Amino acid sequence: MTPERFARGMTFDDYVKFTGSPENLAREGFDIRRFSLVRPRVDWSGFLRERHAKAQLTGEQSAAIRWLAAQPGGPAKIAVVAEDWSSDCRRDVPYLARLAEAGGLELRIFTRDGETMLRKGLPDPAAGGNADLVVEYANEKNGQKWASVPVAVFFSRDFVELYRYVEYPAIYHKDRVIGHLRAARAGETEEQSRARGGRDIATLLDSPFFDVWAQAGIAEILSALHERLVASAPA
Repeated sequence: MTPERFARGMTFDDYVKFTGSPENLAREGFDIRRFSLVRPRVDWSGFLRERHAKAQLTGEQSAAIRWLAAQPGGPAKIAVVAEDWSSDCRRDVPYLARLAEAGGLELRIFTRDGETMLRKGLPDPAAGGNADLVVEYANEKNGQKWASVPVAVFFSRDFVELYRYVEYPAIYHKDRVIGHLRAARAGETEEQSRARGGRDIATLLDSPFFDVWAQAGIAEILSALHERLVASAPA
């Protein structure tokens, strides 16, 4: 990451405005409630504004990010690769914005996809848009690289990478939970299973656990940054 590349990202406010723009809504997206591609996209801009307005860090979390930011080589900038169709992004990005505000960090958001949604693998880094960042900050899981979102990369003022948060907190076993909700029940047709699974997932996304996992993500980030600064300091 360079200062020039970082500056090309969107602030949180700009990102929310972009989310509701005709340019963004015309792009292909994904609706986890139906588990299908959608075009035009669902307009999540109002949801993101409301979620940001309601998102609150604890006093301890606010104090922790201020302390971290005040340390030599502490976090000063956050680059986030995100897509509004992703429920993980809708869960975490407003909280990341609150974290940046509390610590006086500069936040910039970059979209992952082009006109169509990246279905698998990684894009050609020369493809334009933000493909270079998608490749640079790819998620390595089970021996493969994935273009997971969100990815939040924390940098010092001099753009030394300090920590990379990817997709969801470790305490949330998403693949198992979503896999169970989507699994066919006895006697269901494929269509019934898809519809019921979509309803169950929608219920999950409206549940208190959405915020439990957002708070867990913030705690995970703060703990990792603390470990990086303290454990790497000279004894």
